[in-house]
Amino acid sequence: MLLNLNIIDLAVVKSLDLDLDKGMSVLTGETGAGKSILLTALGLALGDRADSGYVRPDCKRAEINLEFDLDDAPEAQHWLKTNELDDEHHCLIRRIINSDGRSKAYINNRPVTLQALQELSEKLVEIHGQHAHLTLLDADEQRRLLDAYAKNQPLLDQLNDSYRQWHGSQKELAHLVKASQDQTEREELLRYQIDELQQLDLANFNYTALSEEHSKLANLGDILSVGQAQLDSLYENDRLSANQMLNHSLSELQHIARFAPELNEICTMLSEAQIQTEEAALQLRRFLEAQEIDPQHLEALENQIGQIQRLSRKHHITPDELPELLVKLELELDSLTHSSERIEALTALTHQILKQYQQQAEQLSKQRQSSGQQLQQQISAMIKELGMPQGEFLVQLSAQEKSAPKLNGIDKIEFLVSANPGLPAKPLAKVASGGELSRISLAIQVTTTNDKTTPTMIFDEVDSGIGGGIAEIVGQKLRRLSHNRQVLCVTHLPQVAAQAHQHLYVEKNNKTDITSSSVRLLNDAERVEEVARMLGGVTITANTLAHAQEMLTTGNQNQ
Repeated sequence: MLLNLNIIDLAVVKSLDLDLDKGMSVLTGETGAGKSILLTALGLALGDRADSGYVRPDCKRAEINLEFDLDDAPEAQHWLKTNELDDEHHCLIRRIINSDGRSKAYINNRPVTLQALQELSEKLVEIHGQHAHLTLLDADEQRRLLDAYAKNQPLLDQLNDSYRQWHGSQKELAHLVKASQDQTEREELLRYQIDELQQLDLANFNYTALSEEHSKLANLGDILSVGQAQLDSLYENDRLSANQMLNHSLSELQHIARFAPELNEICTMLSEAQIQTEEAALQLRRFLEAQEIDPQHLEALENQIGQIQRLSRKHHITPDELPELLVKLELELDSLTHSSERIEALTALTHQILKQYQQQAEQLSKQRQSSGQQLQQQISAMIKELGMPQGEFLVQLSAQEKSAPKLNGIDKIEFLVSANPGLPAKPLAKVASGGELSRISLAIQVTTTNDKTTPTMIFDEVDSGIGGGIAEIVGQKLRRLSHNRQVLCVTHLPQVAAQAHQHLYVEKNNKTDITSSSVRLLNDAERVEEVARMLGGVTITANTLAHAQEMLTTGNQNQ
């Protein structure tokens, strides 16, 4: 139950702190006084989209706070615990809207997403707008109302889950069947491409090493010629080799080092250089002796590198990417080879899901048919009370085409009405006048919400288009609806206002530069004056006041 509504700097409301009680509360006031902004505030606090236009002029931000008692909202308690946002038996919701259009939402002082706020609000408050009779003309809204009345949501969730599974498997199956039409040609191409790549021995593939080996063999003549010349220069030429020159210099310096000891270090360095030169010459000789010109191996390498480069150009990749390409082609071939098996398995699965969907759809249709008969009886009885004594309300179910599953089942649901005897029932849009449609809408809302667990219900001028004795009956219905929940109703009808347990009055203040609205709880005497004002007339006479008092007395006697 909603305990408190607090608003700061929202549109025409500068500051409002409103306590609410159990039972039925009505909200009245002159046209344009600001009644709608209170419902706007509730909608924003419960997750509606916000923008900077809601912020009061010259203010930085607007703020709405709601306080709920959760003793009568077990589903909300469960949601809060599941999302680790619970705080005993109370729930605080806060929405802040900044002047730049950004907003923040909090549940029990912890920041939450707008989606989370909307999920929780569905379990706390249900709002019936003043244009509910227009949405009633929509076929999907009619289906939703019937399913809500029949408590079909668990079965509807299962059916729609089956639909999504069927749709997914059917889409994959269609893709596989289409692909299989060109399967043979594709398989042949893949086998040819794989065979080409396998000839490269890609398991031991190293294109860099292969290129280096080819480069070495292609230039082996130069390598041997230059290598032998350098071997002669380093060691094997007895007169001009580097080794001989080092040996001569070392001998001469050692001779004079006897007289100049500081030359010993240089002799040591030349001795090490001679050793390194001899070692380098030895390794160069071994390398040259190991080399062998092999024209056939060189030709084989050239052929292999040419094949690699040709396949790289063919597949528009680098040589190093060829092993990865082979794996990809082998996987695709394997997939095509086993696609017939997958098609067979997927066909069986699709058929199984379809059978499951059809069973669920048939069960849903039976529940809708049974509940539809009960609903039409209750609404027919109620619209008779609401001033349509000859009215008959019908819930018509007809099967849609069964060529493929659909979301929400196989039924086409349509609400029909016959306002006068002897006339066939026709769709609401073709039969009901504006006033009749409002009464039918109200009857449907009261009937379909009677068994709901939502603790707070708000009706925004849903009684428009009616008056007189019918308005009094509407008030009685709303009061009866408030016996096991909280009902807040915005109304212009004194007959409805007289039925309330508490009466809230909205008034506008134009004394300052910026218009503001306020709300106050009326006492008994003020209620009489307000109901008298709503009854009409420029001058409120004693008779008008007496009539208002009589309406309030009668309303308080209703159970």
